Amino acid sequence: MDAHKISLTDYILSGGGYNGESYHHRDDPSILLKLYYPGKIRQPLNEVNLARKVFAAGIPTPEPGEYVVTEDGRYGIRFKRIEDKVSYARACGDHPEKVDQYAAEFAHMCRQLHATHVDTSQFPSVKEKYISLLDENPFFSDPEKSKLKRFILQAPDTDTAIHGDLQFGNAIFAGGKRYFIDLGDFCYGHPYFDLGMVYLCCKLGSEEYTKEQFHMDADTASRFYDAFIPAYFGPDCDPGKISETLLPYAGLKTLIIERDANCPKPEFRKALQSIL
Repeated sequence: MDAHKISLTDYILSGGGYNGESYHHRDDPSILLKLYYPGKIRQPLNEVNLARKVFAAGIPTPEPGEYVVTEDGRYGIRFKRIEDKVSYARACGDHPEKVDQYAAEFAHMCRQLHATHVDTSQFPSVKEKYISLLDENPFFSDPEKSKLKRFILQAPDTDTAIHGDLQFGNAIFAGGKRYFIDLGDFCYGHPYFDLGMVYLCCKLGSEEYTKEQFHMDADTASRFYDAFIPAYFGPDCDPGKISETLLPYAGLKTLIIERDANCPKPEFRKALQSIL
């Protein structure tokens, strides 16, 4: 796919993360630009192809547009912008008194996502994705990788949708509509792989990490998780047993975080103790 050349002078920086930055168009409010940091060419190309497949599969996500490149060689994707959108992370940070409501809405989105069967010929499996991440990770020893690989392969299988980076910053709402964003790790497999990320973000992050990444304090994030679990699994569930099941899956998310941060994250690895 050829990249469409654009000028960054037409855009205004609006945010940033591990992999890149987001921009609004100066003159066209319907355009959102996600621009990767220098040197990343394959990632945005893969993401735009994947985003088009996800959108075609009926997953509620902003409509992807063009694969683009700037004058200084940075690659990215243009999306149809959802105006006046708010992420569930930002909403919880701004209105902690509504955490239960936001957790219930997010849980409803996740249940619908995880009930969506996909064409497995069009998307990677979550197990394939994690084994690939494990093989590429330079921060685990070979014996540790062997144990982690065994856990991944023994996990349950399904053909349902997996966001791949499921956390409350990657779900937005505007008016009465809700969308998932940042689906560059989208795949199919068991929901535990997704729900582990919810656990990690809400329960394992430090105060500093939680505030920096999700715009709220750690107590608010913890309360979000405590409300999310019965909203997702039902009011008669056993939250303690569910959390025990999800803990090692939360630890597996270290592979994504270390890939993006390019350094080991011992604060999250402790969730892998039962495996390692």
